[in-house]
Formats: sequence, C-alpha cells, structure tokens
Amino acid sequence: MAEERLQKVLSRYGVASRRHAEELIRKGRVKVNGEVVDRLGARVDPARDRIEVDGRLLFSEEKRVYLAFHKPKGVVTTLFDPQGRTSVRDFLQEVPERVFPVGRLDYDSEGLLLLTNDGELAHRLTHPRYKVPKTYTAWVAGRVGAAALARLARGVLLEDGWTQPAVVEVSRRGQEQTVLRITITEGKKRQVRRMCAAVGHPVSRLVRTGIGTLRLGRLKPGAYRHLSSREVRRLKREAGLEETGKKQDFRS
Repeated sequence: MAEERLQKVLSRYGVASRRHAEELIRKGRVKVNGEVVDRLGARVDPARDRIEVDGRLLFSEEKRVYLAFHKPKGVVTTLFDPQGRTSVRDFLQEVPERVFPVGRLDYDSEGLLLLTNDGELAHRLTHPRYKVPKTYTAWVAGRVGAAALARLARGVLLEDGWTQPAVVEVSRRGQEQTVLRITITEGKKRQVRRMCAAVGHPVSRLVRTGIGTLRLGRLKPGAYRHLSSREVRRLKREAGLEETGKKQDFRS
C-alpha cells in the first residue's frame, strides 16, 4: 500500500488547502472506511481507502473527467495556494467537475499536466512502482559530453537517493547550451533539474512533453483539452488497470 498523510491527500485532491484540511480532520469531519479520523498523523491509501468529507465521498460516482493541460511557467500545480499565486484552478473555471492535478510540475517548469477525478488512475500514474514514463525536454548549460550522458542514463546520486535509469537523448548540442530529451519512470521532487545539476549542467528551461503515450502536442500554454476515450484506455493499460466498463469509486 502507498500510504500518505490524510491531510496531504485531501489537499492534493482539491478538497481544501493543507491547513484547512488539518482543521477538517481536527473537527471530526473526515471519515476513513466509515470511521471518524480526527488525528493529523493518520495515513491512508487513496487508491484503496474510502474517504469521506462531511459525508461526501472523495471519489464518487460522478462523471470521470480527464484533461490534458499545458501548464505555463509561473503557475503552481495546486488547487489552493496560500500565497495567492496563479494556480491551475484559475485556468479551469469552465470545468464543472472537481478535478485535481496528477503529480506536479514545479513553479518554473512548463508542459503537460494531467487533471482528473479518477483517483485510482492518478495513484498509479504517480507511483514509481508502476513505472509509467514521463518525458521532458531540458535546456541545460554547456556542452553535454558522453560521460555526463552516461551518468544521467544509469542513475545519479541525489540527497534523497539514487535515481532510477533514464533514457537520455541529445536533441541539439552547442558550446553554450544543450537540449536534452529525458524520460524517467519516477517522480522525485524537481528530479530532472537536480539530475542535470548533479552532472554539472543546470537546467535553464524544462518542458514536460509526455506522460506515457499521452503527448503535449500543439496545446498552447494555459489551454486544456479533454482526452479521447482511446487516450484514456491507453493510459489505463500503461498503468496496469484493466478496462471493465464500470465506474470505480474505491470502495473496498
């Protein structure tokens, strides 16, 4: 089981900010598998546990929505930002369903972000166990040589451990700057930036171009589109989910 703190789950899936989520828990307004949870240390598995807030299921039988969004630079990948910065929610005013970001792109990064209310798919796409690839284009300082490329490909030691092997290709190489295409299967915080910095080539621009077979394509910054049924089926297969034709609500 991939357990997380309950308040983190509530915040990530768009119920409230982290601080407000903690207040909801303290006030006994959150249930997990039918039991009130009023302590902040509680851990849950969002792909398995039945989570309710004020009697409303976190993952209900509402229509499943899958959006591809081109996150611009300078936008936070959250639905609530205590600092008042522009967030992905600001671009989704015409989406009636409550959707949440799958994984994160840091403030200075751009590119493909998936938003959905399908909690099980979100869990599998972000958990390293399922090895769903994420592809990035990185503009890095300097001319990247064979030794640095080999280090990136086989794994780099960061402060939180070794990275898993990556697929690294040179798209363009110059004396002042190199453009790399990097595909990873995990999601450590600011991973691509830290990997490149660790081999002596800090990133000046980072764009995520793919999640599994889903591609950013020509989607303009700040724009979103609904995924086709074919794209959703492909993502589910890549995440190891069998298509049953039935809606899922995580009741176990």
